[in-house]
Amino acid sequence: TTDTCAAYYDQGSKMPSGLMDQVAKAIKTLEKETGKKFGDGHNPLLLSVRSGAAVSMPGMMDTVLNLGLNDDSVEAMAEAAGERFAFDAYRRLINMFGDVVMDVDHHHFEEAFEGLKKKLKVKEDTDVDAAGLRQLCDLYKNVYRKHVGKTFPQNPMGQLEAAIEAVFKSWNGDKALSYRRIEGISGLNGTAVNVQTMVFGNTGDDSGTG
Repeated sequence: TTDTCAAYYDQGSKMPSGLMDQVAKAIKTLEKETGKKFGDGHNPLLLSVRSGAAVSMPGMMDTVLNLGLNDDSVEAMAEAAGERFAFDAYRRLINMFGDVVMDVDHHHFEEAFEGLKKKLKVKEDTDVDAAGLRQLCDLYKNVYRKHVGKTFPQNPMGQLEAAIEAVFKSWNGDKALSYRRIEGISGLNGTAVNVQTMVFGNTGDDSGTG
């Protein structure tokens, strides 16, 4: 909630006590509804974290998609939905998490992708095959490790907590502060964080998007 965001800042930019326990309970509900398990190596539940600000601020707040993917669950997803789809989702997570959560410049990931396309002698992102995307995930993890000083997190709850905090932080990021000043928006506690189940619009007619 917006009050939780306010509490985050009131406590010196620290996650409020008990918040992740509440999140864990909510995830259990999602697991029951979907029949999937967050971080599971067989039938993984993937989540997105988005801003839920009381006032629309298009493009100003951070979003992270495909949370819950790691080296194990991406293999399960590859078996269920296809290797190319799974590793494309994983490389997007590594990129977004690095960029949004850990403040790694997107340019570094883009540079790695361009280098791979050159090596594979292809021009478009969509021309990179499943094996290439698997390789790209390794390249992205190398970029992450180089600029963060740690390996890409494999613990799904750790990923989720860091992403939630990143959305709270984005409320007082330069872009959001400038937007609120220009638009004359004031008197708000902060932003809520929406944690949602990922639904992929390109997996079939029954994907449920639209």
